[in-house]
Amino acid sequence: MATVVITGANKGIGLELAKQYAARGDEVIAAVRKTSDELDATGAKVHVGVDVSDDQSVLEFKRALGDTQIDVLINNAGILSSEDMIDMNYDRIRRQFEVNTLGPLRVTHTLCPLMVRGSKVGIVSSRVGSITDNGGGGNYGYRISKTAVNMVGKNLSIDLEPRGISLVLLHPGYVATDMVNFAGPTPPEDAAKGLIDRMDNVGLDQTGTFWHAEGYELPW
Repeated sequence: MATVVITGANKGIGLELAKQYAARGDEVIAAVRKTSDELDATGAKVHVGVDVSDDQSVLEFKRALGDTQIDVLINNAGILSSEDMIDMNYDRIRRQFEVNTLGPLRVTHTLCPLMVRGSKVGIVSSRVGSITDNGGGGNYGYRISKTAVNMVGKNLSIDLEPRGISLVLLHPGYVATDMVNFAGPTPPEDAAKGLIDRMDNVGLDQTGTFWHAEGYELPW
C-alpha cells in the first residue's frame, strides 16, 4: 500500500485519481481548497483550505501531514482561461502562472522532506505546453503556464534524482471535465487510469520526461 498525495482532487481528473488509488487499497491524501461529496465518499483523508498558489497554505498542509511518508505525489490542481489577440487579459495569465506553474514547484519543494528514495512525483501538464507541438496558437496563459511547468519539472527531476526520487510530466488527454465545459472526448476515469499506469511504471530511468496518459512520450 502506497501513500498518495493528490492536489485538486475534489473533481475531474483529480477526483478520479483519488477514486482509483483508493479502490486498489492505497492511502489517499487529498489537498483541496474545498471538498466535494464525491471526494468524501472515496475514503481519502481530505485536507481543505489548501491553496497551491499560497506559500503559507502549502506550508500549513505540510505541517498537518506531520511525519507522513509520501510515496506518490501528483500535482493535479490547475486552472484554465482563454486569452487571444482580442482578449489578452494579463491578470488571468498571471493567475494561471501562479497556480499551474508555481503551484507544482511550491508543493513539491515543500513536501520533499516527506519523500524517500523510491518516491515518485507526477506533474499534470498538457501537450498544449509543447513548443514543438503548438500548431494552433491562442490560450496564451494556459500554454505559457504549462510550458513553464515543464521546465519546473525537468529542473526538479535533476535535483531530486540524487535522492532517488523520480519525476515525470504528464498529459492526461483532452478530458471531459468542467475545465473545458465537458467538451473533451476522453472520460476522466480513462485519463486517470492512464496517469496511474504511467506513475506505476516510472522509475529513475524515465525521470524528467514528458508522457501522454496513453503511454507514449511527448515532444518538448
